[in-house]
Amino acid sequence: MKTTASADAAMFVVVVDLEIVESAVAPFMALLRENAAASLASEPGCRQFDVCVDPKAPTSMLLYEVYDDRAAFDDHLKQPHFIAFDARPAPLIVSKRVRTLELLPGPAGQPGRGAHS
Repeated sequence: MKTTASADAAMFVVVVDLEIVESAVAPFMALLRENAAASLASEPGCRQFDVCVDPKAPTSMLLYEVYDDRAAFDDHLKQPHFIAFDARPAPLIVSKRVRTLELLPGPAGQPGRGAHS
């Protein structure tokens, strides 16, 4: 069961923009879904891990990940499922841009709109 982040703390958000080699979309998506599912299932600090695909350009993907804090994301980077995922797809990726943000608390200290617990 996931623990609850402090109501007044900003959550740590990672947004990854990816462009994938056209012939590699299916195998990359399989690896990505496996990593997302393992992150949500085994990491108490991982609150959300969304995989988004542009329906008009299936090689264009966006990951939206929400963690309790930076420490939870750092823990994510050390997990065996992430290390295995990170080692495999490099030849499948045309470009990758990673941004980190803070998800500010919403009204009455609730997580920002759309956050999962």
